[in-house]
Amino acid sequence: MTDTPFSSAKRIVVKTGSALVAENGKPRHEWLEKLASDIVALRRRGLQIVLVSSGAVALGRQSVAGSVANRLDQKQAAAAIGQLRLMSAIATAFEPHDVTIGQALLTLSDTEIRRRWLNARATLETLLESGTVPVINENDTVATDEIRYGDNDRLAARVAQMMGADVLVLLSDIDGLYTADPRSHPDAAHIPHLAELTAEHDAMATGANADAGVGSGGMATKLAAARIAHAAGCSTLITLGNRDHPLLSIEDGARATLISAATTPASARAAWLAGHLTPEGAITLDEGAAKALRGGASLLAVGITGVTGNFERGAAVALKAPSGKMVGKGVTAYGSAEIARVIGRQSDEVEAILGYRGRPAIVHRDDMVLVR
Repeated sequence: MTDTPFSSAKRIVVKTGSALVAENGKPRHEWLEKLASDIVALRRRGLQIVLVSSGAVALGRQSVAGSVANRLDQKQAAAAIGQLRLMSAIATAFEPHDVTIGQALLTLSDTEIRRRWLNARATLETLLESGTVPVINENDTVATDEIRYGDNDRLAARVAQMMGADVLVLLSDIDGLYTADPRSHPDAAHIPHLAELTAEHDAMATGANADAGVGSGGMATKLAAARIAHAAGCSTLITLGNRDHPLLSIEDGARATLISAATTPASARAAWLAGHLTPEGAITLDEGAAKALRGGASLLAVGITGVTGNFERGAAVALKAPSGKMVGKGVTAYGSAEIARVIGRQSDEVEAILGYRGRPAIVHRDDMVLVR
């Protein structure tokens, strides 16, 4: 595959599974070194990379007495032990490149509840801005069946959605989607490119990746993840991870399945903001702020003249001009009580008034959509 989204991408989420990072309860150091080398090479070209890695349970299970196949508490204990080993192995792989990694353990509520979503995104954005490679895993130690992703393919897709990634790379034990499982159907044909996913493709995924043995995902979960990414304007690449250079080999023509997004992350997010958020309150702007928003600016406290409604940080709010006409709507980084205290204030005054340093903008431009 010579034409990949890497050339035009700015931000990529890479997901690797347990079978790639762990073998017989030990880290696969040599493979992790090659993965780190690829990520460093892409970063030198200006790309931002977020790594989502499974493997905590696989690396910790031998230290937990008894079987970890069924009991939740034993799996969670294995995750608590193995997560340290996983991060140590990944840090060691990046150490020769003088690249710092940062751990982020997420649960389902971190990407589904807007307030926590804002916090998680802000943390990951700060890590990327500082030149750190975020390494994300599900927080298996506290997650339960009712509040967990279930597999890191879907976690990676939610992270790609949250971070506005251009490409989601799912490193697998198979080099893409086939018309049937090629391990049991030798005549199965590889599918190099898809513009959309259908029920027919779901049927093709049956059985694929089923014998990896240490992870919870399969081709079906990868297609589910691709759907999440596709809706967010993010393309998905499914490819074989067990190569010397799993990322750079894609640009060298290694076989993969590309599921192309029909829009950009920014356009997809704007559509979501426009169609799926019901305002819980309203913020009234002065004329200067209303004009600045139309020009692509974020909303600062100095441009606010009033706030109505009772809402918390992460709520959807209407943004209104002095006439009362709605300029747009967005997700606020502050609650109504906090906004009321800083109306008309300069940004450098907000911290002193509230007693803590919060987000620079009341509503960031990436979290709003304008009404034309």
